[in-house]
Amino acid sequence: MKRIEFTLSVAALVGAVAFAGSTAQADGYGQAGCGLGSLAVKKNNWLQIFAATLNGFSGNQTFGISSGTSNCDGSQPSKSSAKAFIETNRVALSKEIAQGGGESVASLSTLAGCSNASAVGGSLQKSFDKIFTASTLTDAQIGDNVMSALNSDTSLQCSVFN
Repeated sequence: MKRIEFTLSVAALVGAVAFAGSTAQADGYGQAGCGLGSLAVKKNNWLQIFAATLNGFSGNQTFGISSGTSNCDGSQPSKSSAKAFIETNRVALSKEIAQGGGESVASLSTLAGCSNASAVGGSLQKSFDKIFTASTLTDAQIGDNVMSALNSDTSLQCSVFN
């Protein structure tokens, strides 16, 4: 019985940390992420702790991500996916933005639902000085700057901003 209580306590703690530390919300689920919790609890911020706990306790998020079920299909472009990609691939993107294109820029274009990857590269290249304003910027600040640059160029028709 103590093992079950400990497991539930650990799952609740992990869920609380995931809830408190997460700021991204995708379209199909709330801050707790995809999985069984996203099906049981919608985007109500306060109930996300239960969604995260359910995801952690059931261990189904990995299966959902692998199989594309439980709101984990990833087929819809989302701001949070694009921003997470930017923050994770900051170095490669900075080089490719300076060059006006590349594999990472093409991937970002897809994640943001933009109509033309080469146009995205050119637009971001023109905005390079607005994106990388200082060498001390955090990944989140660069993510915000790139998303702002994409949003400001309406010719790109990025679906995440519609």
